[in-house]
Amino acid sequence: MAYPISDVTRRVVYTGSAGVGPYSFSFEILANTDIAVYKDSTLLTLTTDYTVTINSNGTGSVTLVVAATIANNITLVGDRAIARATDFVTGGDLFANSLNDEFDSLVIFSQQTDEKAERGLKAPVTDPTDINMVLPSKTSRAGKILAFDSLGNPAVGEDIGNWRGSWAAGTSYSVRDLVKDASNNNVYRANTAHTSSGTTPISSNADVAKWDLVIDAVSPASSAAAAAASASSAATSATSSANSATSASTSASTASTAASNASSAQIAAEAARDATLAAYDSFDDRYLGAKSSDPSVDNDGNALLAGALYYNTTVPEMRLYTGSAWVAAYVSGANVAYTNAANTFTALQTFAGSSSVADMKTSNILEVATVSATAATGTINYDVTTQSVLYYTTNASGNFTVNFRGSSGTTLNTIMATGESLSVTFLVTNGATAYYNSAVQVDGSSVTPKWQGGTAPTSGNASSIDSYTYVIIKVGSATFTVLASVTKFA
Repeated sequence: MAYPISDVTRRVVYTGSAGVGPYSFSFEILANTDIAVYKDSTLLTLTTDYTVTINSNGTGSVTLVVAATIANNITLVGDRAIARATDFVTGGDLFANSLNDEFDSLVIFSQQTDEKAERGLKAPVTDPTDINMVLPSKTSRAGKILAFDSLGNPAVGEDIGNWRGSWAAGTSYSVRDLVKDASNNNVYRANTAHTSSGTTPISSNADVAKWDLVIDAVSPASSAAAAAASASSAATSATSSANSATSASTSASTASTAASNASSAQIAAEAARDATLAAYDSFDDRYLGAKSSDPSVDNDGNALLAGALYYNTTVPEMRLYTGSAWVAAYVSGANVAYTNAANTFTALQTFAGSSSVADMKTSNILEVATVSATAATGTINYDVTTQSVLYYTTNASGNFTVNFRGSSGTTLNTIMATGESLSVTFLVTNGATAYYNSAVQVDGSSVTPKWQGGTAPTSGNASSIDSYTYVIIKVGSATFTVLASVTKFA
């Protein structure tokens, strides 16, 4: 069936807060195979993982088989296969619907190409016409960062390095891995993939040829010492010359001053080196880099410091060490509840007071009441996640059983913990014949309620509304105590 094809982007990204959905899309499709669905970076399979509903105007929605969470991203993108579905032959029939399908397909193909192009790296339309955006060859760009030359053309950049902490024997290293030599604080970069052996210092290790020195932590002091030795030699020569001339004595004094200055420079260089290495080691102990799971020690194998950070590549997110556990370092604005605005919570919220402070104080609370033009009879499923009050407005047609559950797909046993309780009300309308609640179930299993006054009802109240109130207490796994009462309203 052909539709007008709207000028919209053929891609939409949601968080998984809607669970199984539906997740709607506003671009038109011709078949349920014209859309691809991703959960995070995983491509899902039609029917196995999701279903597609197409509206009369070609837009529609996707419903997942397994519920997503707010931590997931659900991506819907146009993915119609680029192919000809119809072949028009000379002298054959030329139907409008066939032409419309072909023209719709062409527009969809163009929109899909445009959407992919919008996600690509490209130069501004105002760039000079001689800019060459072709990437360097695979061989020259492998393992390098993307850079641009002075003309703005793509160029080969620096090596990509992966920080691996202190060098250790028996560890497998990849090309461009960065390590610290703990014996002298020099920093090296691997030029060959290998498994390390031997001991530090790396400069005398059997695998030294597989490492390139990146930061020489020793050379500042060595250079200063060489300058001091040179100045001292000059002072000695000047002292010898002083035996023959007063001017030589002056030269010796100058050389001695130079030697003293060089010695001071050496001390300053060593102090600067030590301060730099200390700052680097302090930073290395506090930012641990990118890792796939929570580390138990820092990059040097020492105990973690409170306030340490690392980037979790699996979630992904920045994480902070509190001194006893890793937690998310920040939350997005979408996950923050504001006290001066209306908020909707889709997860269980717990407000904890103390031995001297109550959990909550409020002027009023609105509860959800479901009003249904339904006659009570048979087994009635009461979904506690849907409402606190259920009101059947049509006269009951028989005695009825009330089955309490979380929802059609969730048991009450799942959403309640032992030691928790909840209260619900069921309003039943009776006509001339007074029917009543003859049995109670929780998750489909019979429960004998404890009725107010000690006696279960044997009939309802004619021409009235009977209000049944139930207090449900979970006393153990799949074990509940139900306190029930009924009140006549006429």
